[in-house]
Amino acid sequence: MELGLKGRVAVITGPAKGLGAAVSLGFAQEGADLALLGRDTDAIEPVAQEARAMGVRALVIGCDMTDEDACTKAVAQVDAEFGGRIDILVNVAGGSGPIGKTGAETSADEFDEIVLLNMRGPFNMIRAVTPTMQSQSYGRIVNVGGTFGLRGKAGRLAYSASKWGLRGVTKSFALELGGYGITVNNVAPGMVDGPRFRTKVVPEMAARLGISEHEAVERHAADYALRRISTDQDVADACLFLASDRARQITGADLAVDGGWAAL
Repeated sequence: MELGLKGRVAVITGPAKGLGAAVSLGFAQEGADLALLGRDTDAIEPVAQEARAMGVRALVIGCDMTDEDACTKAVAQVDAEFGGRIDILVNVAGGSGPIGKTGAETSADEFDEIVLLNMRGPFNMIRAVTPTMQSQSYGRIVNVGGTFGLRGKAGRLAYSASKWGLRGVTKSFALELGGYGITVNNVAPGMVDGPRFRTKVVPEMAARLGISEHEAVERHAADYALRRISTDQDVADACLFLASDRARQITGADLAVDGGWAAL
């Protein structure tokens, strides 16, 4: 299916590795020019070089998404470099917060830190790109949330709260910006098969249950209707779809990419 992303300008936060890198390179493969924003520009540059090798422009900009002024300045730089045009924003940057702590055990500082990153970061970026998107009467905004923002999770209260809150940010902006031809949607990944899953989640489960790591992977997969763990590419594909005109009539939606865990 032709997604019509060739020549579009896409701003992507958190592109240095894992899911963010997969999303960035997915847009590059579709022919979109990229503005890659994050704190560690050295870590982002290899992704940008790979994108450039596909024949697209890739601008790397240092930015702390929790800093409103930094977001405003970064978007102004994107505007200047790409002729005042921003078609797409994908908010990937985020964090996991305390793991294995009950709500009573979670400190106020721990709670505030992850809410700041997972909610205010996307909020700052959406506010920063909104004037450009409104002026061109076009825009596609995709926030990357998580399934713990759809069902909740014991031991992950702060993270779950931040992703529930991101859904509210998504839906409210969708209502406010729809009249300008701007869609705002939320992709909610479940567990993603990657370094953290293989080096932390699986070994911890194996040790706790006294099983092999292979068995731990199979137990995780058994929780999902499709009996497999999502990959970075699965999530990237959902972002590409929602950023395309194939999804022009979809806004304010939550798209779970989790093999059926949250919905079933």
